[in-house]
This record gives sequence, C-alpha cells and structure tokens, in this order.
Amino acid sequence: MSAMLAVDGVWVMLSAILVLFMQAGFVLLEAGATRMKNAGHIGKQLLGFSVAALTFWAVGYGLTFGEGSWIGHTGWFLDLPEEKGAIPNELSFLFQLSFAAVSLAIAWGGFAERAKLSVYLIFAFIYTVAIYPVVGHWIWGAEGWLHSLGKQDFAGSTVVHLQGGVAALVATLMLKPRLGKYNRDGSSNVIPGHNQVYSVLGVLIIWLGWFGFNPGSTLSAQDGFYGYVALTTVLAAAAGVLAAYCTSLLLTGKAEIPAILNGVLAALVAITAACAFVEAWAAVVIGLVAGSLTTYTAVYFDKKGVDDPVFAFSVHGIAGIWGSLSTGLFASPRLVEKVGIGKAGLFYDGGFSQLGVQLVGVVVAALYVALVTFIALWILDKTMGLRVSKEDELKGLDISEHGSYSYPEHVMFMRHEEEIRRVM
Repeated sequence: MSAMLAVDGVWVMLSAILVLFMQAGFVLLEAGATRMKNAGHIGKQLLGFSVAALTFWAVGYGLTFGEGSWIGHTGWFLDLPEEKGAIPNELSFLFQLSFAAVSLAIAWGGFAERAKLSVYLIFAFIYTVAIYPVVGHWIWGAEGWLHSLGKQDFAGSTVVHLQGGVAALVATLMLKPRLGKYNRDGSSNVIPGHNQVYSVLGVLIIWLGWFGFNPGSTLSAQDGFYGYVALTTVLAAAAGVLAAYCTSLLLTGKAEIPAILNGVLAALVAITAACAFVEAWAAVVIGLVAGSLTTYTAVYFDKKGVDDPVFAFSVHGIAGIWGSLSTGLFASPRLVEKVGIGKAGLFYDGGFSQLGVQLVGVVVAALYVALVTFIALWILDKTMGLRVSKEDELKGLDISEHGSYSYPEHVMFMRHEEEIRRVM
C-alpha cells in the first residue's frame, strides 16, 4: 500500500469512527426527548446496530455496492475484488455501515415510546436487507440507474436521511399516537422530554460526528477538498440554528430548545447532499431554509395528529427532500466538474435538467421506502403486533420490556411518598 493510500485509509477510518460515534448522540437525543419511564429503553440502539452490522456484512454491502443496475448481486460477506488505488474493502464496509446505522437510528424515532422491542430487532434486519441497500445502490452504486442519470447526493440527504425519515413517518402513522397525546377534540397535549440537557449534548455529538459524515465522504485526504466540505457543512448548520430560533420566536414567542436543536439537525441533513456541490453562500441559504422549514412542519404535523416524538420526519424527511432538491438549484459548475456527477443547477443557467433528476430520485426513493416499510410493518402487526399493551405503555417500556427503571431512586421515592400519604 502506498503512503498516500495509507493516509486516505486513516482518514476514512477516522471518519467512520466519527459517524459511528453519532450513535451516542442519537441515544442522548432520543433519551432526553422522551419520558423518564422510557429513557433506558434506548438500549435498543445497541441491539439494532448489532443486527444491522451483521446483516450489512453478510448481504447489505453487496446489495448496495455490488454489480447490477437495479440491485447489487455480488459481494456477499465482502467478497468483492479490491480496486487498484482504492481503500481496502474492510474500511469501505466500516464507513458505509456507519451510514446505514445512522439511517436506521433515524427510523427508530417514529417507533419511540410505544413499539415492542422485538419489532425493533426484526425491522432492523428488514431495513438493512430490503430498504436501505436498494435506494443506496440506485444512487451510490457504480451501475445504479439514478447514479447513471447523475443524481447528486454526496453524503446522503436521500440515501441516509430521507429513507430514515420516511420509514419513521410510516411507523408513526401505523403505531398511532401515544396515550394522552391528543384530546377527543383533536387538540394536542405537550409531552415534554425528561432531560433537555441530554438532548442538547446529543445534538452537539451528532454535529461533531457530521464532520466524518460529509467531509469523510470525499474518501481522500490528498487534495484537501474535505476542508471545503467541512466549511459548507458548518455554515449551513449555524444558519439552521439561527433560522429555527427566529421561527420559534415567531410561532410561539419563545426560543424553544427542541426547535433550535431540530434546526441544526435539519440544516445538517439538507447540506449533506449539497456540501460538495454548492458555494459557501448557497450553503447558508440551504441551512436557513432547512432550519425554518423543519420548525414550521413540526408544528403542522403535530396539529394534524401525527405524533412524531422526536420529529424524525420533519428533521430528516422534509429537510432531506429540501437538501436533495437544493443541488438542482445551487450546484456550482466548478464544483460539479470537480466531483464529476450530474450538471450545474438552475441558478447557474443549468436549466431544469439537474433539478428534474433530483426530483425523480426523491419521489422514487420516498415511494419505495414507504411501500416496503408499510408492507413489513403490516405483516409484523398482523403476526405479532407492533405496539405494547396500554398497561405496559403506562408503566413505561423500561420496566415492561427490561424489568428495571433507569431512575429507580425516583420511583422508590414516589412510592415512599404514596405510602406516607396513606398512613397519614
């Protein structure tokens, strides 16, 4: 292995570690955004990741990157030829696994606080075999049909985030709202998460991990282009925070912390497709739109009776759509030439061609994920049931699924107080 290839290998390994560390961010984010009685249930993340890792190694990686136009049909258990001058297959697998795991973690948001633990395990297998690799191959596979059309998705606004967001939405709709979320007249009750500090720390970890997500997708440290991708990433994220802050003030009169957190995540989601294709000023615009859009849509879906506990579809689905379409508007000719995928955007006199390709990719991906997710969850619902019983949901998933509370001292204190009141 040459010295420069070794440097690239270290860069990809470091990037994979950063993206894998995003799992810790998702754990803190979801645990903080849900109630105390369900906080420990986030341990499902370890189980789901383990299922995904073994499945992606056995078949998922081959389905995504093997030979074939519609789906890969070679490369089971990483049995693919080593490309000359490319990083080893083992490093490529680890990096791509980290992306698949993030997409699955996004989908989990739609199941939160009411799905059976067994459903997570089975759906993790289905998602890693029949959902994520298919769209991944269409867009990122060397022979994928959307890749051949020039679909621009540098680090996965469509492949990773839109897929996870759509799967989360389907799960949310099929599981129906949490107990007590909506009144008989349709009005919504706020079910606050138990620890906003966890959520803030989780988002900061995810933001840090994104520097493996986007810059790492250059797969090379040789020409320093990863620095430019990091620049567009951080500019978009900062713009998203401020846009969400202003939008929250406009809608509620308060700078709501969940809205601000969603703003940074939505901006990161949106810039993920465009980070290598757009100029710095366009990255700011993309982040501003994403931060505002996710705040509005989160409020809208809640009013329409969609109980999305961590706003997975607004953050990853809506922002994923916007980010995927944005390259059709803002893709710069010089950057398109450098990356070598697709054409310049509409605002650079590139016409509607690239925007049309981006739209086709978004529609096809969303429809495919929605259909397969619905079929899979419908079968699971009919055979084993998706949702825990009302009694278990009221007790909390920590005790009903795992046999212990994450905060036992609090529970014991409450019981002690109740016993004292009875005696008095």
